[in-house]
Amino acid sequence: MEKYLYNQTIFFNNCPKIIGNFSVVGPKEGQGNFGEFFDMVLENDRFGEETFEKAERKMIEKAFLGAIDKAKLKKHDISIFLAGDLLNQIISSSYAARSFDTPYAGVFGACSTMAESLAIGAAFVDGGYFKNVACATGSHFSTAERQFRFPLELGNQRPPTSQWTCTASACSILSLSGRGPCITSATFGKVTDYGVRDVNNFGGIMAPAAANTLLAAFYDTKTTPEDFDLIITGDLGKLGSEILLDLMERRGVKLGQNYCDCGQMMFSLSQQPLMGGSGCGCCASFLNSVLVNQMKKGVFKKVLFVATGALLSTTSSQQGDTLPAIAHAVVIENNFKK
Repeated sequence: MEKYLYNQTIFFNNCPKIIGNFSVVGPKEGQGNFGEFFDMVLENDRFGEETFEKAERKMIEKAFLGAIDKAKLKKHDISIFLAGDLLNQIISSSYAARSFDTPYAGVFGACSTMAESLAIGAAFVDGGYFKNVACATGSHFSTAERQFRFPLELGNQRPPTSQWTCTASACSILSLSGRGPCITSATFGKVTDYGVRDVNNFGGIMAPAAANTLLAAFYDTKTTPEDFDLIITGDLGKLGSEILLDLMERRGVKLGQNYCDCGQMMFSLSQQPLMGGSGCGCCASFLNSVLVNQMKKGVFKKVLFVATGALLSTTSSQQGDTLPAIAHAVVIENNFKK
């Protein structure tokens, strides 16, 4: 099979596998619906550090080392470290990378970073350019809030369309050797902008991007929603998921009971998360805990993982600009061939 068949999708012939996965989450996330699946739940959001920003980078470091350990590798076995986050100049990832004597490439897709890094990492591995690739991301409620919205000390009331930025980090190790679920294709999204300016409505901002990427993935891979055991987006939340379902139906594609969203499921209703979770770490921690582990058990055989991101900055928002978004998708299949 040719590797490049369509404009947006790459097909991988050599079956890059997720051979190591690790997730770190904050206490609120640990008390949510998937607490039992995470590898590490923090006792508090500071993680023993002086600032929340230093705690976030420490979480990424821990996820990186944890995934390497689960892959039964050493730090020097990692060919390249791909990572990104929400903070300006992706400082959490870059500062974490300085702790490792490993080649590093920073990537930014906002909350779509996990899928973006997996797509790029799988291409590196499939093409034979790198042997073992680490793909990571992370976010922190307190760092994101004071960068994008208001100082935490103000205690501002959150509007109903808001989502809760997850305090979470996760890492996947990709390789051709070892055992684990395979990444068989990756669909790169296009930037969409429907003119939304409300920074508290990420679901409405990102749903059109998710719809466009899903349609491209279905077309390029010649599949339908029924061909997947699970189609999962992150992180549209409750409102964004409803908008996505409507957009897809208007375009003649009906997403069924096999569709769900990481953000909508992350927290219980008793935690009052409004529209649900968001942030780079939300879908990343779900992927590297619940999803990969359930695939290893054979619960899911073929999954379409679509991560979405709002590509805003504090400057663009303060200048009243509209908010563009993007979504990237990877197909993950339960194949344990060596």
